[in-house]
Amino acid sequence: MDKNKLLNILSSLENRISSIEDEMAKPDVFSDQMKMRQLNSEYKKLKNLLELREEYKRLIRQLSEDEELANSSDDEIVKIVEDEIPKLKTDVEKLERKILAHLAPPDANEGKPVIVEIRAGTGGEEAALFAGDLFRMYSRFGEEHNWKIEIIDSNPTDLGGFKEIVFTITGDDAYSLMRFESGVHRVQRIPVTESGGRIHTSAASVAVLPEVSEEEIDIRPEDLKIDTYRSSGAGGQHVNKTESAVRITHIPTGIVVTCQAERSQHKNRAKAMRILKSKIAERNRMEAESKTASKRKIQVGTGDRSEKIRTYNFPQNRITDHRINYTAYNLADVMNGDLDELFDALRSAWAERVLNENIK
Repeated sequence: MDKNKLLNILSSLENRISSIEDEMAKPDVFSDQMKMRQLNSEYKKLKNLLELREEYKRLIRQLSEDEELANSSDDEIVKIVEDEIPKLKTDVEKLERKILAHLAPPDANEGKPVIVEIRAGTGGEEAALFAGDLFRMYSRFGEEHNWKIEIIDSNPTDLGGFKEIVFTITGDDAYSLMRFESGVHRVQRIPVTESGGRIHTSAASVAVLPEVSEEEIDIRPEDLKIDTYRSSGAGGQHVNKTESAVRITHIPTGIVVTCQAERSQHKNRAKAMRILKSKIAERNRMEAESKTASKRKIQVGTGDRSEKIRTYNFPQNRITDHRINYTAYNLADVMNGDLDELFDALRSAWAERVLNENIK
């Protein structure tokens, strides 16, 4: 994006900050916890953006000065600035991505906890191990951001992977950071189960759903089929001898959810209902957005869990996000939870598309 255009957008945020301060002072807003949480989240983001603006202006100014000095007749000065200019350009580009990432427009689901569902796809045990790797990757990233992660349901394998794992994330920016993770994640590596040393390609799918409140989705009891069964675990783990696990089928949509994380059937049922309501809400959202072509044009990917979005190539230490043509060679760090640069790139791509669409 053009630097002047970006600076103009940042300057316009000062009016929005004043407006938020006025809103937060209103008694009816102050008593609405959901509204206050959304406003407070937006306020902190905007204040942070104005701080980034000052750093951005400083870097641009320094880059401009160095480029002028590069035409100097003093060879020593020329050498100094020629060494500085490439780094400054890189710093400017990184900061632009960071700013654009934070400029992503607020979503109605901003501030909500999210439900993440990871399922092993093609690849057998290796796919299950990769699903486990993805869960640990998100968990480590969550630890760095002080998120609370709670496992709702899981189907572990003997080698430490998961055929499926469902968990909730609660914390600042959980939805805005995780929203682009839905889709198929492919891994290319030599499986631990492969003796011949051949590289295999396996996959796992990820779905990210904002958790909905009780009031947002109304489900009729007669539309539900509820089954109970004994929960089970892999490889000698605790197996519940009572029928505490719950499977709920929403008859009109055919959506099925299960939960066996708790020993209490009542708790498992409550957690399963949380997932079911979020899945129904997401289904409704996807159907509505599929009818709105303009929204599709500015999306980063389709948001469908069947879309291939990313490849993790272990032999090359490479990670590639196919939606935004992003490639980096820090896969080991990424799998250890270092997702900030990738998430900034995704959010900045989304924000730039939205901003350009709105400016037209």
